Amino acid sequence: MTLKETYFSLGTNLGDRERNISVALDMLSAAFGAAPVAVSRLIKTEPWGFESENRFLNCAARFDLSLAPPDILKVCKDVESEMGRPIHEPEYAIDGRRLYRSRIIDIDILLCGSESFSSERLQIPHPQMHLRDFVMIPLSEIVSDEAKRAFPSLFE
Repeated sequence: MTLKETYFSLGTNLGDRERNISVALDMLSAAFGAAPVAVSRLIKTEPWGFESENRFLNCAARFDLSLAPPDILKVCKDVESEMGRPIHEPEYAIDGRRLYRSRIIDIDILLCGSESFSSERLQIPHPQMHLRDFVMIPLSEIVSDEAKRAFPSLFE
C-alpha cells in the first residue's frame, strides 16, 4: 500500500465560505481516515469562467493517500453532495464552452503522486490547473519538491 501525495483545490463562494472550507476538509479527513499533511492559506479570488457578485475563497490541501483516482473522485463528489452542491454532469453552452456557476463547495483533484490518469470523468494532472491562479498560488505554498520534479512544466 503505497501512499501518494494527493493535492486538491477547494473553493467556495456561497454562504460562510471559511466554514465551508473547514467542513469540507473535516469531511475529507474523515472519509480518507487521515488528516491533511498540508493546507495552504485561504485566498480571495474573483469567479473564473462566469460572473457573480460573490468572490471565492480558495485553498489547496495535500493528503497522502493509497486510493485509486476514481475512488478519490467518489469521495470528493460525496463530500460536495453532502454539503449541498447539486450533483450534475458538467454543463456546456451551445458554442461548446463549459458553464460555471456559484457553488457551496468545489473540490478538484490536482495531482496524485507522479501518475497521470485519464477517464471520461477525471483527468490528473488537472488539465486547467496551470491556467488558474486561484489553484496555482495556494498549491505553490504546499507542493513538494517531489511533485515539482514529477510535473516540471506545471511549476516553471
